[in-house]
Order: sequence, then C-alpha cells, then structure tokens
Amino acid sequence: MALSACTTFTPEKIDYKSATKAPTLEVPPDLSQLTRDSRYAVPGGVVSANAMQAGQAKAPTGAQTVVSNIGDVRIERAGTERWLVIQRPADQLWDPVREFWLENGFVLVQEDAKLGIMETDWAENRAKLPQDVIRAALGKVFDSLYSTGERDKFRTRLERKPDGGTEIYVTHRGMIEVYSTQAKDSTAWQPRPADTELETEFLRRMMVRLGVSQEQSQAAAASVQSAPPAPSARMDTVDNVPVVLLDEGFDRAWRRVGLALDRTGFTVEDRDRSRGIYFVRYVSPEEQKAKGFFSRIFSQGGEASAPVKYQVQVRTEGDRSTVTVLTAAGAPETSANAQRIVRVLTDDLK
Repeated sequence: MALSACTTFTPEKIDYKSATKAPTLEVPPDLSQLTRDSRYAVPGGVVSANAMQAGQAKAPTGAQTVVSNIGDVRIERAGTERWLVIQRPADQLWDPVREFWLENGFVLVQEDAKLGIMETDWAENRAKLPQDVIRAALGKVFDSLYSTGERDKFRTRLERKPDGGTEIYVTHRGMIEVYSTQAKDSTAWQPRPADTELETEFLRRMMVRLGVSQEQSQAAAASVQSAPPAPSARMDTVDNVPVVLLDEGFDRAWRRVGLALDRTGFTVEDRDRSRGIYFVRYVSPEEQKAKGFFSRIFSQGGEASAPVKYQVQVRTEGDRSTVTVLTAAGAPETSANAQRIVRVLTDDLK
C-alpha cells in the first residue's frame, strides 16, 4: 500500500501528475454515490474593475452577477460559481486552453472542439505530499510509493456567446481513498466534494495563460468573493413528472444546470441553448454494481454498461425556471432513473 498524506489546498501548492498516460474508460455517474456537498447558490452585487484594482471593492449584496474586467478577459461570479468571459471566438481559445491543461501536467481524455468540451484524466496533486526527511532520503526512485490518497478530474466547457465572445467554465470532480474494512487491510475510492477554490485557482491561472498578468489575475479572483446564498433549488412533481424548480431566469438557470451536469459527472453529448436542452448519457446504479465505480474510471479493462441517453431541459417563465428530464425522443421521463437524475441535480443546485 502506498504511503499517503493529506494537506489543505493553497494556490501555490499545485503540481499535478495524471494517474495514467492513456485514455481511461469514461463512465456516466453512479448517482447513488455522488456527493451532496457541492452546493450552488445565486448571489451577488457588482464590483467595478477600478475599485478592485484600488483594493476598495466592498462585499457585494443583492442578486446580481459580480464582474471584474481586465482587457478582453473578465471573471464573473454568481454565488459559488466562477467563470471567464473572453471577447474572442471559441475557435481562437481552444488551442491555448488545451495547452494550458497539458502544461499543468494533465492528460486529456476527452476533446470535442465542436461541442466545446475537454476533460482531463484523473490526476494526483503531488504538491500535497509532505516534503519531509524520509521522503527526501528515499529519493525520486521510490517517490511513487507515496500517495496523497486523492485524485482530481477537471472538465472545461467553452460556450459561444451571441456577441461572438466565449464563456469558459471549469468544474472539478474529486475522489478519495478510504479504508473499506474495520481491519484497515484494504481500501476503496469514493467521491469527495467538488473544490470550488481549486476551480477558481485554475480559472485564475487560465487568465494568465490568456494574457493577464499574475498580479491582475490575483486581484480579479480576489474581487469576486462569494455572496450570501439566495433561495435554493427544490424538487417537485408536475403532472407526475419529477422536476427541479429554480427561482431564476433562463440565463442563470441554464448556466447553473450546465455546471451541475459537469460537476456530477454526466457525459454531455450536445447542447441546444435555443431550446434549453442538454443531451446527456447515464448509467443506472444497478448496472454499475457489477464493477466498482472508480475501478471502471481508472482501468481500461471490463465491459461498460450501455448508457441510456436523455435530454435535460430548462424552461423559463418570467424569473422562474423548471428543469425536466426527457427521453431521447423528447417525451417527459417518469422512470426511476429520471427521479435519480432530478434528485442529484437538486442536491447539487442547492
């Protein structure tokens, strides 16, 4: 068993190494195992770039999006969510963003420029390992014996804006190794909460890759601190169909649902913003039990369960939105899988 260590995250302590050097099997989530600790809330006031740079930005209030501009790159915030808005077309940003992840030690296992999605392999933050005398004595030859007991995966989504610009979202998924028996003679991997601070730090570093200075990126990220949460999502039933109800307009609901799908590990095959639809794949928990969730993700072997395709639709009337699961053909879905999907989205959107 590898030696493990655990430390808290600080922006300076990032040194990733992918767990494998080849594409791993991509499996939609076992919704019975997903963490409920990553929360979304809608929030905010407005912080001007001038006030930010002068160090005079006050804590935001109200229900607006916080914005901090530097050149054609800005970081925005709504609750715990962060994203970049760049006044450049997605086609010009794809290669720099791709190179950004490779430069940071990741292997990309999904790259779809047309859809605007790239995803890293599971990777370990080696900077979390203790820099002690024992490890130094063992040297790099035995360095692989050490493990943090954690793995991280990041999904990046580039979404085209009507004005020709691009929004960039980064979402984190984490796993942690825990003892699976009382005797502590074996371990298993289980999901751990998404780390929004880590997401923000990679967005900040991405700003630097896109031409913003270190000092400006740090000031911009610091200026968009979290605001008090707004009313959260709730699960309901409409005409015997399970739904998520959100007290917000389409733009914010669309963004939050997209982030929730990314964070909870759904495979998003396509999206149609004009119709408010995400096209996703899902494997039920019963089908996942044949083989461990994390071993499926790490290993190349084994046969994957056939995923079921669904549509996740966001419909808005005024300042209220409803999220519904539809079949691949677009009919309302009332199955147990639909109930699970709605429950996971509701938990993550709270």
